[in-house]
Amino acid sequence: MIPARNITLLDTLPKVAGGYTERAPLANLVWFRTGGPAEVLFRPRDEADLQTFLKNLGADVPLTVIGVGSNLLVRDRGVRGVVIKLGKPFGNIEIEDNLITAGAGTTDLAVAHSALAASLTGLEFMRGIPGTVGGALRTNAGAYGTEISDIFQSATAFDRDGEVHTLSASEMGFSYRSSKIPADWIFTSATFRGTPGDQKTIKAKMDQIQMTREATQPMRVRTGGSTFKNPEGIKAWRLIDQAGCRGLEVGGARVSEKHCNFLINTGPACSADLEALGEEVRRRVKQSAGVTLEWEIERIGER
Repeated sequence: MIPARNITLLDTLPKVAGGYTERAPLANLVWFRTGGPAEVLFRPRDEADLQTFLKNLGADVPLTVIGVGSNLLVRDRGVRGVVIKLGKPFGNIEIEDNLITAGAGTTDLAVAHSALAASLTGLEFMRGIPGTVGGALRTNAGAYGTEISDIFQSATAFDRDGEVHTLSASEMGFSYRSSKIPADWIFTSATFRGTPGDQKTIKAKMDQIQMTREATQPMRVRTGGSTFKNPEGIKAWRLIDQAGCRGLEVGGARVSEKHCNFLINTGPACSADLEALGEEVRRRVKQSAGVTLEWEIERIGER
């Protein structure tokens, strides 16, 4: 007699055109290169496929959406439920007049370069954001004095039931490094406003942003974006430095000596090392300055 096979989450999921992967490794999909697997990883073929999935998914299945993993810490025991990876099918860019519409899986860098090609200014700052449009919308990402809210026109998202929503700036509820959109809504695209400008000037500004990043931030190492949000009126890195945390290490994790609001996986770190280091930084800053730093890096999964 052949023993019965245990039913897994994969067995219960809707039929889709894209691909499912059970116990999918996530470490190679995030910049820290740490973390456990997804119970199931889903790569939708297109928006229609994603909508079909949502409309037919059980209400009790946990959902998590990831982009390029630039500002993400996946905990070591992995992520329960379905992790949705928005890849190339969500990476299209269209430009009409002064408006740039980009899929949620498009990198911010690609949006900046498309604006440059169209001689549109105002989006140069996206050259300095190492993520995707979907994440930028969720966090109102910003750099070098400009935020997504400054150029935002509209966005499209699916709710947990697969219903489509077109969102205005007021509906987004942007504030510093956040928006008010429900956590289980999934952005599929956004439209940004540009202003006609001189291509050489736009390129020079983008080049300057890149030079500044190279000079002030750790590059080509296993790191994430900014670890903590800036408290009002002061830079997080300054508080971290004043608390004596520059170069601080836990296991294989280190506070960057080049920019101490960045954590680095020196090679052998696990996600627990990185999170423990971040919490130790928070403790020391609270002790020295009386300020509680708020995580900017998103942490997902089980410890």
